[in-house]
Order: sequence, then C-alpha cells, then structure tokens
Amino acid sequence: MTSYSPAETAEKSGFSIDTLRYYEKIGLLSDIARNASGRRVFSDDDLAWLNMLRCLRETGMPIAEMLRYSELTRAGEETVQERIELLQTHDRRVEEQIERLRVQQGQIQRKLGFYREVAGGCAALLPQAGAAARNGQAEVSAARP
Repeated sequence: MTSYSPAETAEKSGFSIDTLRYYEKIGLLSDIARNASGRRVFSDDDLAWLNMLRCLRETGMPIAEMLRYSELTRAGEETVQERIELLQTHDRRVEEQIERLRVQQGQIQRKLGFYREVAGGCAALLPQAGAAARNGQAEVSAARP
C-alpha cells in the first residue's frame, strides 16, 4: 500500500498542509495513519476521500454538510439512504448554480457581441484595426452565440 507524506498529499490533493490539518481537526479526515516517528501518512484511500471533499467544497457544499456526509460515511451501510438524500440535495443546488451561471454567461456573451459590433463599425477609428483593414488583413469577427 502506497503512503504519502503530508507535503506529497498536499501536492496531490491541491489542499494546503494547513487545510489537511484543519480537516483532520474538525473530523473531515479521520483515522489518518502515523509512521513510527508520529508523522501523519496518507493512503490512496485518503487521497480518494480528499478528492471527494474537494468536489463537494468546490461545488459550494458548506463545511457543516461536508461534516454530516463524513459522519454518515463513517457510520456504515445503514446510512446509505441518508447519504443519497444529502448528495441529491447538493446536486440540485449545483444544477441551480450552473443555470444561474449560464444566464450570466449569456449576458456576458451578449455584451461581447455588442462590443464586437461597435469595434467592427469603428475599425477606421482604431489604429491597428484601420491599418489591418487597409492592408486587407482585417480579421473576421467571431459569430454571435
């Protein structure tokens, strides 16, 4: 079984060593093995768990819910249904967040289209664009979404 130092784990997981300590302190990481000198050593299973924690955190799950999920996972098979419910609730929130981002992206894309039209109409006023147009090298503006 492969083991990793805290520094290696931080590099592989993308979490800082301080975050790893914090997650262990609050109970998101449990049963981290120690070597003969008492230093923490992480396993591939620990890295897989950290990958799940990163996913949950980056998708906006609050620490309190992450802790609940962690507790349920440690509690065993009888908590599978609760874990499903917790993850389904989070998944719905992520889907709502994605939809909000799509709406906001649409607004950004519309504004980009507006500016591209303005820039195209003012090509003669822009020194580089005007010179390129006179030399037959004007770029075709990107199509609007």
